Amino acid sequence: MKLDAQRRVAASLLGCGPQRVRFDPARLHDIKEAITKSDMRLLISDGIVTAHPVKGVSRARARKTRAQKRKGLQRGEGSRKGTANAANDSKRAWMTKIRGQRAFLLELKEKGLVSLKSYRELYLKSKGGFFRSKRHIKLFIDDRRLWQAKDGAKRGDAAAADATKAATKAAKPAKASAAKQSKGPKESKTAAKTTAAKPHRKTE
Repeated sequence: MKLDAQRRVAASLLGCGPQRVRFDPARLHDIKEAITKSDMRLLISDGIVTAHPVKGVSRARARKTRAQKRKGLQRGEGSRKGTANAANDSKRAWMTKIRGQRAFLLELKEKGLVSLKSYRELYLKSKGGFFRSKRHIKLFIDDRRLWQAKDGAKRGDAAAADATKAATKAAKPAKASAAKQSKGPKESKTAAKTTAAKPHRKTE
């Protein structure tokens, strides 16, 4: 049955091409009698004339691949495309690292764990790419003894001062005993000399 005219009218009403127009095989006789647009509108409203859905590219495989890559899978050498910088942007990596280091240094300064001068020194070193990570910053502060207590004094200096005081206290008794021992022989020698120099008087 030739229904080219009806197909063309239906396509104009459905807003699609004639190839996408679908007729109900059981109602072909009614479709053949529909020669006006109003008749075709009634058939479309009844569902006798419909349009095939547009064929597109399925996203199911793409969604599955994206989910796997989020888990860290399917990222081997065979799946890589583009340059090394395209896969792992060096600028993005630098931004992530420097922001973490600057936040860590700011926290140390606000808590009073480092002085303002040390903070500026560490900040500039971080800006120049000297530190590899926050752990590297901690190791550098430990080596340079840049930690300071809440009162503003350096922790290393306070510990050194306490150790010096303890050593001084322990050395005082030892010095006193040594002085006593050194005075004893000298006094005995002096007494012997005086007795030898002055002869005894004979009493009549």
